[in-house]
Amino acid sequence: QVQLVESGGGWMQAGGSLTLSCAASGRTFNDYTMGWFRQAPGEEREFVAAISAGGGNTRYADSVKGRFTISRGSAKNTAFLQMNSLQPEDTAVYYCNAKSSIITFTSPQGYWGQGTQVTVSS
Repeated sequence: QVQLVESGGGWMQAGGSLTLSCAASGRTFNDYTMGWFRQAPGEEREFVAAISAGGGNTRYADSVKGRFTISRGSAKNTAFLQMNSLQPEDTAVYYCNAKSSIITFTSPQGYWGQGTQVTVSS
């Protein structure tokens, strides 16, 4: 059974930093894209960032470009989201996503974690 478990969320003042982690298990993820989506209250889930199976390609939402950095561990079953210069509008539940590498980065298909809350106060 595939499981994705996020950690690292919490509360932060505007301008601060947080790092989210995602640990995936239950299958081999060497050929899977991993990424992050987020959902704010009353909003739809939106794409944040994704990284290719080999780690050589990344993509970011315009709203986080230059502030967030996605990476994955050498074992390929972990992913990280370094979030700098956090703003109140970054407040959301952040979800880890893993999907086949043939699916486009921004597609909300694949496996999901349970989510971790990030709250940024002004």
